[in-house]
Amino acid sequence: MKLGLMLGYWMQQPPEDPIPLVQEAERLGYDSVWTAEAYGSDCFSPLCWVGAHTSRIKLGTAVMQLSARTPASAAMTAITIDHLSQGRLILGVGVSGPQVVEGWYGQPFPRPLERTREWMEIFRRMVAREEPVAFDGNQYQLPLQGGTGKGKPLKLITHPLRPRIPVYMGAEGPKNVKLATEIADGWLPLFVSPFRMNIFEESLKDRRPEFELASTVMVNVNDDLEQALLPTKMSLGFYLGGMGARDENFHKNLMGRMGFGDAAERVQDLFYEGKRAEAFAAVPDELADEISLSGPWDRIVDRLQAWKESPVTTLLVASRDPAVLQRLAEEVL
Repeated sequence: MKLGLMLGYWMQQPPEDPIPLVQEAERLGYDSVWTAEAYGSDCFSPLCWVGAHTSRIKLGTAVMQLSARTPASAAMTAITIDHLSQGRLILGVGVSGPQVVEGWYGQPFPRPLERTREWMEIFRRMVAREEPVAFDGNQYQLPLQGGTGKGKPLKLITHPLRPRIPVYMGAEGPKNVKLATEIADGWLPLFVSPFRMNIFEESLKDRRPEFELASTVMVNVNDDLEQALLPTKMSLGFYLGGMGARDENFHKNLMGRMGFGDAAERVQDLFYEGKRAEAFAAVPDELADEISLSGPWDRIVDRLQAWKESPVTTLLVASRDPAVLQRLAEEVL
């Protein structure tokens, strides 16, 4: 199993400069470092900053929101970063949800699987640069239909460093996870338990041997287990209550498939009532414990074994503590 460093996205203010931490991860042998976006900081700017101060560690987005960039925009950005970093980019993409897609980007959300499949095909063809790209889909048309009529198929001016840039998909629903195994090079789950991977068996059964499964895991070291679980419970509570529509929340649906449906409903209700502290407290300790590595070091090392035995190929460590990175490198690498 490989290790990656998850930097995520900025909250209200930028965090302290991550360069010393990323350079330490690179020194320790971490395979990759990842940035993200929601509706604040973007995923590419911090990644370029990191790439300029490192030389070997792979640079991943987890995830770039599909509605934020057309396939052409993403292809131009991807080949540029890939050249500048000497072939280190991994493009992680995801559809996000209707609140962000329609409320922030002003794009339609319906038929996300179709949109993802079309987006990916266009992106792949653009990066491959074998011919001018024309596409007639339900979600995308190149050239645009109904415009001036003067558009024409084009291909990248700049030759890509690699004709195929690895693309991973952020996905939670069974159909979306299965789609990832068909069209992507890897899967980026956000909340999974190594003890309940059976719920993904059907979706993952046809994956290729080289298909990557890179899972984000919050790591919180504290002799008091209750305190160690608190950051994960807060994150889960926020995603269940604040990152998705009340009647269409993919994170809540996943919690239901994991066996925590009633608790997820309760968390969401409390969050919508404005009782955030109570919502966080209502997140089951068992759930938070399974999807994270929390508690004293000896306990973390013991529970790390379940991740090693799972289908996960890369553990994306969500921690900014250099001591955590070093200890996990000693245990895994």
